[in-house]
Amino acid sequence: MINIYEAKTQLSRIVDQAAAGEEIVISRNGRPVARLCPLELRKRNTVKFGVLDGQIEVPDDFDAPLPDDLLAEFEGRG
Repeated sequence: MINIYEAKTQLSRIVDQAAAGEEIVISRNGRPVARLCPLELRKRNTVKFGVLDGQIEVPDDFDAPLPDDLLAEFEGRG
């Protein structure tokens, strides 16, 4: 436990300690008031190539021009 004055004067050091995995409790007048702990950063989701193989079918006309009425809707003219 570290008192609030010491935490204020040594903030950089205690942040480094927390980043290294240590949990620091900060006290005021001998009573714990806050806890400084490392952030648990989420790992990036990685998409595995081919994970949907055989589960999705792209129609042959996927990149064909849209009908005029549907195109107008997409362009805000409908």
